Amino acid sequence: MSYDIIIKNGLHFDGTGAPGALRHIGIKAGRVDAVSLSPLDESGCNEVLDAAGRWVTPGFLEIHSHYDAEVIAAPALKESVRHGVTSVTIGSCSISMVLADAEDCSDLFTRVEAVPREYVLPILQQKKTWRDAAGYRAFYDQQPLGPNLSSFLGHSELRVAVLGLERATSRIKPTEAELQRMEQLLEEALDAGCIGLSVMTTKLDKMDGDRAWSSPLPSTFATWTEFSRLFAVLRRRNAVMQGAPDAVTKVNVFAFLYQAHGWFRRPLKCSMLTALDLKSQPLLHRFTRFSGWLANRVLRGNFRWQTLPAPFTLRLEGLNVNAFEEFGAGEILRNIKDPDELYSKVLEPEFRALFKKQVKAVLTKGLWHRDFSDCWVTECPDAAMVGKNFKQLGQARGLDAVDAYFELACQYREALKWTTCYGNQRLPVMHKLLSSPWTQPGFADSGAHLRSIAQYNFPLRFLKYVRDAQLAGTPFMELGQAVRRCSGELADFIGVDAGHLRVGDRADLVIINPAGLTDELDAMSEAPMEVIGLERVVKRNDDAVDATLINGRIAYRRGSEYPVELGKQQGFGRFLVSHDVLPRSGVAASLQPAMA
Repeated sequence: MSYDIIIKNGLHFDGTGAPGALRHIGIKAGRVDAVSLSPLDESGCNEVLDAAGRWVTPGFLEIHSHYDAEVIAAPALKESVRHGVTSVTIGSCSISMVLADAEDCSDLFTRVEAVPREYVLPILQQKKTWRDAAGYRAFYDQQPLGPNLSSFLGHSELRVAVLGLERATSRIKPTEAELQRMEQLLEEALDAGCIGLSVMTTKLDKMDGDRAWSSPLPSTFATWTEFSRLFAVLRRRNAVMQGAPDAVTKVNVFAFLYQAHGWFRRPLKCSMLTALDLKSQPLLHRFTRFSGWLANRVLRGNFRWQTLPAPFTLRLEGLNVNAFEEFGAGEILRNIKDPDELYSKVLEPEFRALFKKQVKAVLTKGLWHRDFSDCWVTECPDAAMVGKNFKQLGQARGLDAVDAYFELACQYREALKWTTCYGNQRLPVMHKLLSSPWTQPGFADSGAHLRSIAQYNFPLRFLKYVRDAQLAGTPFMELGQAVRRCSGELADFIGVDAGHLRVGDRADLVIINPAGLTDELDAMSEAPMEVIGLERVVKRNDDAVDATLINGRIAYRRGSEYPVELGKQQGFGRFLVSHDVLPRSGVAASLQPAMA
């Protein structure tokens, strides 16, 4: 027997949590055909990859991306592939592109995810020809995907499709007929292969466009009666609910815990945002871990907190700061469209005084710590500013740190680039979060916040935590378990055929050079988005990944990078249906196996 590809001499991890072992892997027709103790016969094999000194792991999963627009225009999703991610999930945070028209989808997506509307709307107007879940699925079945793709239906989009944009962003309650229509469309989305429903209750994310500019997302206007009706569909069909509690009060997390419980009923599979070690809320990590224990051990639920396995560092430009949404004066700035008006606003003494007062307020703290002494200039036309924080720059000028920031921002606008770390800076706390059975390290927001967040390499950063601890003699997790957390564990939770590397499994895998897991994984740079042309910030250390294979084909190789057919021809990724989602009766039951 000849193989299409042989990977020899690598330390093989199968995604189950088992320790790594030296193995030789034979791939044929897109699947793992052999995992052998002894070398395989290489005669007739088209490609032999020597993985000596390397780790051979299942391809990683990102279960929280915002690739919804990018995957339509540039389906290779190369920035994820180069870091070993072979499966991504879209439709997060109540925002999807399944049911509504192009303008509605664009207005839901672009401001929240900080991707310019002038780029997204034309893509959707040209490409989005479907208006139902069956058409959505049919589009991706024909799309030349790079990584595999799974999808939530977004609750905000569902509300807009049923109620219209104006009613969906108001306190008007849906009629019984409208609630039934929402339930029906959710059922149809699950029939078509969506893995569940994503919802949003934090009001910090705002709409784009002229019709509902600056309104909170439609999902935030729903009552718990509406949520409960839709969650009942998910529970009955064993689908996933992805949600987010109110980012400011956080009180409604208890309502989500109640929805998740499994006493005398099937538990609702919940994947919630987000377990972070925030500088603004240094005890939050304790609450998320405790609530996970409560939900799963006491309430018999199936509840997880998504976590980012990396320092939560953002790069920002001028006054373009999403976290300003967290308090009133900052929200005023975020609501101003015209750049000249925006930069003029911060020159007003009354506004500046209000901003300073609210920045110091404790009870409104969200993600951002609001400490301008922890905000550092990284690029500026005046090179003397680089490497200093706004408090230092203010002291040199006899100014308050906020005044120094505003003056520099007005002087240089977007040419003033600065960075700050929101959290995940305490190593012992990160070890606890990453090893907690109630967290999921599949969150990166890829495809969104193009000018500020660059977490495409999040699985490599997770492995760096584990390897660094082992090298320091203070291990907190076995390497096989770390691989499982970024692959098989996530795949098993959402119920898709991915995340494992055993005989018979699809050959989605990554060859990792552990010596490349260095501090360079945190270094930010810029790179253009394929097809779309926007510049985005990325974190790259190409020493860490030798190759990524999808469906038994090399999708990325260090040095030569990508094959020309990636994103242009089918044969790499596919649309992943959850085998955990139970069918309805009748027609839906007969469709589900055929579509899988």
